[in-house]
Amino acid sequence: MTSKRAPESADNAASSPSSSAGIAWEWYRSFLGVLREGSLSGAARALDLTQPTVGRHVAALEAQVGQSLFVRTPAGLLPTEAALALRPYAEAMDSMAAALERTARSHGDGVRGIVRVTASEVVGVEVLPPMLAELRERHPALIVELVLSNRVQDLLRREADIAIRMTPPKQEQLIARRIGVIEVGLHAHEHYLAARGAPDSMNALVADGHTLIGYDQPAPYVRELARRYPVMVPEHFALRTDSDLAHLALIRAGAGLGLCQVALAKRDPALRRVLETELSIPLETWVTMHEDLRDSPRCRAVFDALVAGLEHHVEAGARSR
Repeated sequence: MTSKRAPESADNAASSPSSSAGIAWEWYRSFLGVLREGSLSGAARALDLTQPTVGRHVAALEAQVGQSLFVRTPAGLLPTEAALALRPYAEAMDSMAAALERTARSHGDGVRGIVRVTASEVVGVEVLPPMLAELRERHPALIVELVLSNRVQDLLRREADIAIRMTPPKQEQLIARRIGVIEVGLHAHEHYLAARGAPDSMNALVADGHTLIGYDQPAPYVRELARRYPVMVPEHFALRTDSDLAHLALIRAGAGLGLCQVALAKRDPALRRVLETELSIPLETWVTMHEDLRDSPRCRAVFDALVAGLEHHVEAGARSR
């Protein structure tokens, strides 16, 4: 990184490169912070360190690997190819360090300590909160970290302890419980249907000028949707967002027709399903956990509670059909 560093004091000797000591984890942690924040000051704030300390860590890592990791630009610090090559390994170390901390802070008998759970946006916001509230009532010493992301978190790298997934897990080292199928259908608010009428076919969605709520980026799920339902392509979407929560909010606001879990729509009497026999998307749902956590009381308690709660959610959707 082409920037000057202040001289190190004796207190910062651990930040100096040393071939005998190897590469310190703190250097990777600061490196990852700069990658994520785009600046030394941003990384320092995120990591609760001083800016000079972060700078020393990155300089030490650059000296150890023998390559520049960042280039200073008016937009901030941009990673070099060497930095991008190191990133996945630094992220894996970060996930493992977090997992080690969760385990260390959770040591003891009974259901206590930290469990990190990852789920999609809609499941995390609309489905899980009552389950987690009940779980905390039963186990007040339990701490749940809820990560909402449509990206599949890597359980083998311990980015999370438990994951709720809409695809079957492929890794053999995971404990997996199939919950069932969550159905997704096309829905609209009753106010929208009163003003525009209900479509009587998939082609009518375009021919009658309906407002379709859809996705922005051509992710694999979006391409598969277009393959199965040729009308559901970006050029026909009047409102575009890759956030499933935004989809749901737009449907509830009466903005147009969009995709929604059938079980969720049934909770709101103002939402109506349309073209039920023509558009149905089954999402196979799983709760997964790394096999190393099978004997952890805290993880087992959360895993079992999520399985029971999600099975009830799936059954509610099935009863609505």
